[in-house]
Parts: sequence; C-alpha cells; structure tokens
Amino acid sequence: AVLFCILIFAGGLSYKIIGGILAVTVPSALIFLTLIMQEGQTILRGYQLDRIMAWLNPSEYADTAYQQINSIIAIGSGQLYGKGLYNTDPSSVKNSNYIIEPQTDFIFAVAGEELGFIGALAVIVLFVLFLVQGLIISFEASDRFSTLVGVGIMAQVGWQVFCNVAVVTNTLPNTGISLPFFSSGGTSLLLLMAEMGVMIHIGRNGARAAQARRAAHEARQEQAQRAAARPPITLDSVRRQ
Repeated sequence: AVLFCILIFAGGLSYKIIGGILAVTVPSALIFLTLIMQEGQTILRGYQLDRIMAWLNPSEYADTAYQQINSIIAIGSGQLYGKGLYNTDPSSVKNSNYIIEPQTDFIFAVAGEELGFIGALAVIVLFVLFLVQGLIISFEASDRFSTLVGVGIMAQVGWQVFCNVAVVTNTLPNTGISLPFFSSGGTSLLLLMAEMGVMIHIGRNGARAAQARRAAHEARQEQAQRAAARPPITLDSVRRQ
C-alpha cells in the first residue's frame, strides 16, 4: 500500500485520494491485528502468528524473538563508538553466535555493535542521501515514464531499508527483508545492481534532455537579441530603398 501510494502520488494523483487510501489502510491493519489475536483464527499460519506475537510480547515468546532480542543487545553493546570493525571480542554478540546468520537480515545489528551509534547513524544518513539523489534524478528525467520507474526503484529500496532497520530494532515483526547493498545474497545484489543501471540510464537521458533544453533556450535568447539589435523599419528607410 505504501509503494502504491508513492507511485500514484508521483504520477500526479491528488494527495486527498492518497490520504483516503491511508485512512482505510490504517484501521484495516488494526482490525487485522485484532482478528489474528483471537483464538482459533485461520487467517495466518502458526509461524506467522508467532512472529507477530513475539513482536508484541517478546518476553513470552523468547524462542521466536531470539534474533530480535539479541540484535537489540548487540546494538546497545556497541554504545557510541562501537567495539571496532572485525573485532575479536569474545563477548561480542556476533562472535559468540548469539545472532544466527548475522550477515543476512540482521547485518545492521552487526554494524551497530562494531561501529556504534555513530556508525549506525552514518549508514542511515548514507541511505537517506542515496534516496534523495535518486529522487532528484527521477524528477529530472526526460519523460514521465522514466520518472515513475525511478521513483518506484527508490521507493522499493527505501522501504527495504525501513523494514530491515525496523525489524532489527524490534519496531516491526520479523519480515526477512534484507538490507540493500549490505546483506549477503547474490540474487538480491544482482537485482539491485540492475536497478542502479536503470537509474544511471535515467540520469544520463535526463542530463541530455536538460542540455538540449538549455541549448534551445539559449538559441531563443540569441534570436531575440538579434531581433532587438536590428534597426527599426521606418517610412524613410523604405523610400530610400
């Protein structure tokens, strides 16, 4: 729903309609949470319900919330400056294998532990700058289709970052979404590189289109200056000719 709203907003749809969609989505999510917490519900499978319940009550579902609880401990143990990149501290959550397969969905917890609050914040700031630059490229594209493709790519990457960081900090239930460019996984990285190739193509076409518009504008200005520099045509000049 979030990606859909972003794309239709970029396509020029009124924010009032988008507000209406969100006004329906938020209560629907609350109703959904109420329904799945009822005994005998058949909406979700067992493991799916366990993930949501572990998010709401991590102390009662410690086995299911194991990863998220330890990721919060890892981030907290990094404090301000972290324990150092690739440290060998035996008390490290990563080195002690308290986080299973930390190089995948919980790589941000490792960044928080080894680089500290400053390093984790730097990672988030870099993603924000990356998304802002991508949106600038998208809105300077040569046509509407390229704009929508660029906004869609940036929205997808931004949503992945938000979900991953939110899961690691237990703001959202575990979703299994990787952190773009950081989590291991060849397929994910390959698709991201393909998307970045599309963004580069959109940027180059947009730059060429902007250059062509500037050249046309300068040509019109030069033509207007030449026309203004010509002597006015008077009756005497016509008679002399």
